[in-house]
Amino acid sequence: MFSKAFSAAVSGIDGIIVSVEADVSDGLPVFDLVGYLGSEVREARERVRISLKNSGFRLPPKRITINLSPADIRKEGTAFDLPIAISILTAFGYIPQENLEKTLFIGEVSLNGAINKVNGVLPIVYSALKQGFTRCIVPECNAREGAVVQGMEVYGFDTLQAVVQFLNNESYKEPTYLNMEELFKLEFNLEEIDFSDVTGQDAAKRAIEIAASGMHNLLMVGPPGSGKTMLAKRIPTIMPELSFEESLEISKIYSVSGLLNNKDSLILKRPFRSPHHTITSAALTGGGRIPMPGEISLAHLGVLFLDEFPEFNRNTIEILRQPLEENEVTIARLQGTYRYPADFMMVAAMNPCSCGHYPDRNKCNCSINQVKRYLGKISRPLLDRIDLCIECLQVDYKDLEIRKRSETSADIRNRVMMARDIQSSRYKNESFYFNSQLTPKTIGEYCKLGKEEHKILEVAFNKMNLSARAYHRILKVARTIADLDNSDNILKKHLSEAICYRSLDKKYWEE
Repeated sequence: MFSKAFSAAVSGIDGIIVSVEADVSDGLPVFDLVGYLGSEVREARERVRISLKNSGFRLPPKRITINLSPADIRKEGTAFDLPIAISILTAFGYIPQENLEKTLFIGEVSLNGAINKVNGVLPIVYSALKQGFTRCIVPECNAREGAVVQGMEVYGFDTLQAVVQFLNNESYKEPTYLNMEELFKLEFNLEEIDFSDVTGQDAAKRAIEIAASGMHNLLMVGPPGSGKTMLAKRIPTIMPELSFEESLEISKIYSVSGLLNNKDSLILKRPFRSPHHTITSAALTGGGRIPMPGEISLAHLGVLFLDEFPEFNRNTIEILRQPLEENEVTIARLQGTYRYPADFMMVAAMNPCSCGHYPDRNKCNCSINQVKRYLGKISRPLLDRIDLCIECLQVDYKDLEIRKRSETSADIRNRVMMARDIQSSRYKNESFYFNSQLTPKTIGEYCKLGKEEHKILEVAFNKMNLSARAYHRILKVARTIADLDNSDNILKKHLSEAICYRSLDKKYWEE
């Protein structure tokens, strides 16, 4: 007898519908699985067979053949266990075929018949809705994650036997429901980290405000203990709250990576990822035997913080060049090409030399060659992709003692949101949203300069020996500064401030 159930494979952060076909016929009692399968799927043969036995289903000795179609897409992971079990039971007559209509199954089965959690449920359910399915049966641990997709009935089960009873209408179960309005009533906790905790560093705070307003990349240079990490950790608190579409996109990445649990069914806050400097290239950008998103994708629509920037392996951070330009990462493998979004704000922090105190010669004993060798770990092409460079000076004792009240994150966030609203209105007919995403073609349209401004920029370009990329990034930053000033045109003061954020190139990286 022939039967068919449906499941899905994950490619990148999207789901691909997979048809699980079962055929039971006379012959030697063999259990075959075909369809371009990974090792985990091939092992399902034993898991499913014993799980069916321990769930109370007696299967006569027949030849069982399972085909996972389309056969040109590699199937990885354990999520196909449940649909394989259901298709076998349907072929043996335990479940009517019509009861599987427009139903998608996801789940790993245990030897005792339990259904275990799997990764990638959210993108799978989302793709199933687009393909016309009306209900999904998933592990109980993944039910809230799947219920994020509105318009799909998601049922969570703990055991294989409970699924069969439900499909045969022998038991009733309500679909899992999430109140999205309640879920998105996000208020910033007053006890969380806040910019008011940071003493001094007004120049760095200003640079961070500009960077957050236009999603510009930022580099902070300063001695140890000057507050670079403290500032970076507070950047997400001044960024606007996530919309539902943004939250869903980030959650799909975390779902594929296995970082969503049943309680946190949706990512509601902008990511802040801070990988250690010993991270590998594959862990940073994504990859592996079974391709998975890397740190740059986990930081999508949020902040990627690279502390001790020069201590990273040079080959590792050089890989960031293309994602910083294209806002996505492409991983090519023999079995296919995977694309992961990587539209993040990169924030890096570093010391000016190996001891951390250059150019203070009272504390720094590094030779000029040692300083250049240390700074030379950051290549010029990568430095050109950083929009703002700011120096964090050592905080004085008086500043720590006086503890004058500084602006809160809410105060800064209001200005950031105002600048972003201006950009959203300006680029409503474009394919991008932020000033940092302006192309050389659109820069001429949205970053027009007057005669005096042109002269200032020409002098800076020649004197600072800037590249064409650095020239464009100065204009993008100037456009953001003008937006924060609620100015339609880029004025001299806006352009001059933007140029100042490239002055560290000359101070530290000059030949």
